[in-house]
Amino acid sequence: MTKPTMEDIVSLSKRRGFVFQSSDIYGGLSGFYDYGPLGVELVNNIKKTWWDSVVHARDNIYGIDGAIIQNPLLWQASGHLEGFTDPMVEDVVTHKRYRADQLAGVDSTDLKELKQLLKGKKSPEGNDLSEPRFFNMMMQTWVGPVEDEAAKVYLRPETAGAIFINFLNVRDSMRAKIPFGIAQIGKAFRNEISPRDFIFRVRELEQMEMQYFIRPDDQEESYEEWRKFAWNFLIDKLGIKEVNLSWHEHGESERAHYAKAAHDIYFNFPNGSKELWGTHNRSDFDLSNHSRVSKQDLSYIDEAANTRFIPYVIESSVGVGRLLLAVLTDAFSRDQVDNETRTVLRFKPQIAPYKAAVSPLLKNKPELVKIARGIYQNLQQNLGMVIWDDNGNIGKRYRRQDEIGTPFCITIDFETLDNQSVTLRHRDTTKQTRIAADKLVETLNKELIN
Repeated sequence: MTKPTMEDIVSLSKRRGFVFQSSDIYGGLSGFYDYGPLGVELVNNIKKTWWDSVVHARDNIYGIDGAIIQNPLLWQASGHLEGFTDPMVEDVVTHKRYRADQLAGVDSTDLKELKQLLKGKKSPEGNDLSEPRFFNMMMQTWVGPVEDEAAKVYLRPETAGAIFINFLNVRDSMRAKIPFGIAQIGKAFRNEISPRDFIFRVRELEQMEMQYFIRPDDQEESYEEWRKFAWNFLIDKLGIKEVNLSWHEHGESERAHYAKAAHDIYFNFPNGSKELWGTHNRSDFDLSNHSRVSKQDLSYIDEAANTRFIPYVIESSVGVGRLLLAVLTDAFSRDQVDNETRTVLRFKPQIAPYKAAVSPLLKNKPELVKIARGIYQNLQQNLGMVIWDDNGNIGKRYRRQDEIGTPFCITIDFETLDNQSVTLRHRDTTKQTRIAADKLVETLNKELIN
């Protein structure tokens, strides 16, 4: 089965209502995208699956929803004001900016190395380039009526900051004991120099992050636990094929200066094998720095052991947009049915936007439509999202539902009038069976659990 191209994914996403270019009627805005009717359902299902697995399935992980704009001292303590940078060069004629490392074709942030590699090179427009320099990717704005330095704040570049500064609040309000975690799903903003590859690298993104606070002695065990969680979640909960996944361990030069260990799960995207999900040992860097800058004691007292320490943190972090792109890519396939090529999204049924489609064989037969409407309403109440489809012949309806990933199609025909059975069609196999209408909810619920 041939891997889809990025053009395949982009075309299907717009045509079927998964992802649209933001501000499309005005020519769009680079690095910003909107989720359409099917995209928002798929994303919400992915987020709910993650939240259920991280927060609801464990009694020592607590959820929060932090503000997008925080006191700027947070970003001073975290190092973002000084260190959240990418190397940049500028076209001296058009003043367009480009990632220096990308133009040089290396994975490096060493300005001296980049300067040497770019010597004599031109911009994509054929003009001279400026010397490489660092560019801070934090987006800034102002609070209050006066736009001066005292009122300057930043849109958060990551969601973890709100977790660390709420460590005391969560610990005290929930009477949490080490080890415990804090999880959050939320928007972050990065002023990327060169957003690219559809929703892979954008300027407005959404993250699902969990920070797990532990004793320093437990760092290796906890680190491996959360690596295993990320891998198993992708395969077992989202149905991603293991063959599309691989591990990448950060070398010493790749790791952030505070990280004791870092592993990324790479996914085989249309644009190559690239980072999807990160697991990092952040040591005690975050709480130590917030203690220093805020003058608040963020140490933890273990009364049983009569010890005090700054907790270490194991981070599990994944971008929602990249996860959506991975799910779409992994599910996309083409095969031959009745001598025709069909496009099908083989989503795991639990995360599919629609769980089933209900169709009367003929929409101009009131007796079929009445029964179909009753079945449709019953499934809506018991399964969640169900779609009504009576447009075109039954073959076209099946192809349409295959292309949006609907796992089951239910057709009400003239045999239904005789014995109250319906045709149940399975997306992946195209197999059709007859089933009693009053057994539909029970049958489909079993299918959705497995």
